Amino acid sequence: MTQPDLLPTLERIAAALERMSPPPPSLDGLSTADAFVWRPESGKLDPVAHVAHVDIGLLRGVESQQTTLLENTRHFARGLSANNAMLWGSRGMGKSSLVKACHASVNAEFGATPPGEGKLALVEIEREDLSTLPELLGLLRRAPRSFIVFCDDLSFEREDRDYKALKSVLDGGISGRPANVLFYATSNRRHLMPREMIDNERATAINPSEATEEKVSLSDRFGLWLGFHPCSQDTFLEMVRGYAREQSLRIADEDLCMRANAWSISRGGRSGRVAQQFIDDLSATLSTEA
Repeated sequence: MTQPDLLPTLERIAAALERMSPPPPSLDGLSTADAFVWRPESGKLDPVAHVAHVDIGLLRGVESQQTTLLENTRHFARGLSANNAMLWGSRGMGKSSLVKACHASVNAEFGATPPGEGKLALVEIEREDLSTLPELLGLLRRAPRSFIVFCDDLSFEREDRDYKALKSVLDGGISGRPANVLFYATSNRRHLMPREMIDNERATAINPSEATEEKVSLSDRFGLWLGFHPCSQDTFLEMVRGYAREQSLRIADEDLCMRANAWSISRGGRSGRVAQQFIDDLSATLSTEA
């Protein structure tokens, strides 16, 4: 076989080897923003130019949780020991808002910088992509920045690949969690799995206590476990007043509270999300009434 005849064969072999062992994901672009979305299909982090976050001073009814998570995030930014955190509880009470607010607040504390030069970068990963966490951590381990990997609305219906991948990451695995990565998650479920699933395991297992322990073991691997609970009417009105001041709405307090209570009744509950939705509607209404 002549040398020119070998070229197509060698090219096919090289292509096959590349498919079997693809090059590591590129670190290009990690200095363009302070927040990213993980795209496992391409092995890339898509930069987010503007993070939709609420100013930390506007979060009401979660002062204790705010103090704990903010201090944990500060420790991480300073290179000190910090814990992975699980924020669980009532819908709309500011769990994901607090994570994004702490990220923004700590970056601001370390000094205003151009996008991409903040002390901490926030990386959002979707629940269905958790099985790719090892690839993501392998990428971040090589980066010169510190990262908070954030998964919103985390829950599991069974012990699938994603469950086991997250459990391995929180345990540290054989390689350990990268020193420049912290994991924050939010969930409406205290133990990340349906209550009935845990109860069924307890009822059918030979050793009920061991079966239950296994089902709740993932949530126990978070060093910080912060609960969020339904707010009182007074706290709800504090939230409403705070958002109204932020938007400089011209309305008497008595009228504001009356409208806010009517709105919460129509929504069937009170929460930070309901307060924000009410203010958005009120702002538009007052504009048309002017």
